[in-house]
Amino acid sequence: MRNRTTHVPDLSYFGLDQAKHIYYQLTPSELIEEALKRNEGVLTDNGALAIDTGEFTGRSPKDRFIVEDDLTRDTVWWGKVNFKFDSAKFDTLLQKVCDYLSQRDIFVRDCCACANEKYHIDIRVITETAYQNLFSHHLFIRPEVINALLPPEWTIIAAPGFIANPEVDGTRQHNFSIINFSRKIVLIGGTGYTGEIKKAIFSVLNFILPLQKKVLAMHCAANTGAKGDTAIFFGLSGTGKTTLSADPERSLIGDDEHGWSDYTIFNFEGGCYAKCADLTAEKEPQIFKAIQFGALLENINFIKGTRMVNFSNIDKTENTRVAYPLNYINNAVTPSIGASPKNIFFLTADAFGVLPPISKLTPEQAMYHFISGYTAKVAGTETGITEPKVTFSACFGEAFLPLNPVTYANLLGQKIKDHHVNVWLVNTGWSGGPYGTGKRIKLKYTRAMITAALNGELCNAQYTEHPIFNLRMPISCPNVPDQLLDPKNTWSNTENYDEKAHYLAIAFNKNFEQYASLSNLAVSEAGPNVPVQF
Repeated sequence: MRNRTTHVPDLSYFGLDQAKHIYYQLTPSELIEEALKRNEGVLTDNGALAIDTGEFTGRSPKDRFIVEDDLTRDTVWWGKVNFKFDSAKFDTLLQKVCDYLSQRDIFVRDCCACANEKYHIDIRVITETAYQNLFSHHLFIRPEVINALLPPEWTIIAAPGFIANPEVDGTRQHNFSIINFSRKIVLIGGTGYTGEIKKAIFSVLNFILPLQKKVLAMHCAANTGAKGDTAIFFGLSGTGKTTLSADPERSLIGDDEHGWSDYTIFNFEGGCYAKCADLTAEKEPQIFKAIQFGALLENINFIKGTRMVNFSNIDKTENTRVAYPLNYINNAVTPSIGASPKNIFFLTADAFGVLPPISKLTPEQAMYHFISGYTAKVAGTETGITEPKVTFSACFGEAFLPLNPVTYANLLGQKIKDHHVNVWLVNTGWSGGPYGTGKRIKLKYTRAMITAALNGELCNAQYTEHPIFNLRMPISCPNVPDQLLDPKNTWSNTENYDEKAHYLAIAFNKNFEQYASLSNLAVSEAGPNVPVQF
């Protein structure tokens, strides 16, 4: 049983001690009760709270800012991901938001991030709505003992009802998410999407851990086997990160955000924030089972005339979500810490059918592909896409990187060498041709290849090298057809394969040009060869 303090923290430093009512450290049951009283949501047939986040059903990357000051001016990777915000305007906007909240009921929660106590940060979350506080209860770590009299290290203030004036406040539009590293404040307004809360702290940890602690912050899932062997899984949306890390034979450390210290992998979070589109008990039994009383469902639809969730209905958004604490997963590790990994998997859904289904990477290749963060969107996923579209997201999480991606890649490369880690590039996409011609690689084969890598069966296998991407491909793998392992062998027209491989190789090298000046030569040369002619 958790010890809960009865004291209400001093919020006078924000002027929020004048709020109508301060609800502090409420339990999930109490927060659900308050949410229902305020018409923030309804209960589903299985007891989960279902809410709509309003205008925004996902993050708004162009409205996420970092305050520019002496701490950030020469360290932050300014540009297409990190937008500057004026320090004086932040102070003024903070006062406006606090004045707005001081006229309302507010919900306050003390929690923390980082399961490894050596690195954890204390967080105070102040929200306008009960459901945002329920989300914070689930996604952040819940301390056993709380001292409300101690000031937190970081404060998150979230006011979805506050509308900014861009001309006056310095925002791009009426919504915003602003990180102030010097004042250790995250200020969110104009959006009810809870993911802004979670990802703001992830960005904070991506800044402070590598710079101050030499800890690698990672956008990945992690699990551990019966012998204590840890594996981590990187991958963008649609690559199978959640599915492949949810292994009934292994225990889950976490599904999304982790740190890698000298000798441990540790979860940043205390819960999961899983996608729900087309969710079924057969495809994702752990997630499906976690949708129970206490869980928070976002932007779902019901079967008409019932309170049963229609997971296949994505009329509101494809980004339907559920938030729940880690203890809703039967085989979750407590505390969520594991040893340094033995295996790392980079998952990519290559819709061009070019990359091998599994290949073993050198440390330099691992750094190259980590910086690249490749996958491909298939035709029909977005308006105007008629053929597969190359997608790169540095470190498989570019949107959350305050520092240049090369900084994280250098840390990764050093840890791979120090701990003798096996790194695998796994194509969960197409074989035998691109999307529309070839077929998606069967999940049972991908699982078999990952199992063989985890069991050490691929470490001593014979390999052949891909002539363009220089990737080492195993000649055989238990429970996988040999022909599948070399992608060119699965194409009926090998000249077409070479053409597609050449096209993708050019895209890789063109993308990497922006990082080449900061990367060492061995990493820059670890990419694909692009022959002038075949």
